Amino acid sequence: MSAEEYTLGGLFLSAFLSSTLFPGGSEIVLAVLVAQRTYDPWMLWGVATAGNTLGGMTSWGLGFLLSWRFPVSGLTKRRQRQAVERIQQWGSPLLLFSWVPVIGDPLCVAAGWLRVNGAVAMLWIGLGKALRYAAIIAMM
Repeated sequence: MSAEEYTLGGLFLSAFLSSTLFPGGSEIVLAVLVAQRTYDPWMLWGVATAGNTLGGMTSWGLGFLLSWRFPVSGLTKRRQRQAVERIQQWGSPLLLFSWVPVIGDPLCVAAGWLRVNGAVAMLWIGLGKALRYAAIIAMM
């Protein structure tokens, strides 16, 4: 494996882990790699976006699995039902904000738990993450 594959693999792994419930700093890794000017920024953008989107879909999948054990119909508290209603009101476009720290990962889990269509979820999650990474690259 070449040094290039390790570096791009590291960016992918950092982006993946940053988009799960684990903390990460893929933005810093991306910014450093862009500043080094060793790689094409579009390639870095694609690798980071793919890793981060896959991480978001992993969170979505976790939520989907949780829905079997803890169905929405089991919610008894009024505030819990209101939270679900708000998410359902805005629908899958809310996943555009899956990149936002603290709320993004739970949004992906909630989308899976509410059984938002996987392909639609991936579209919105990927779009939000792609726009964020494009903004980071544009600022460099």
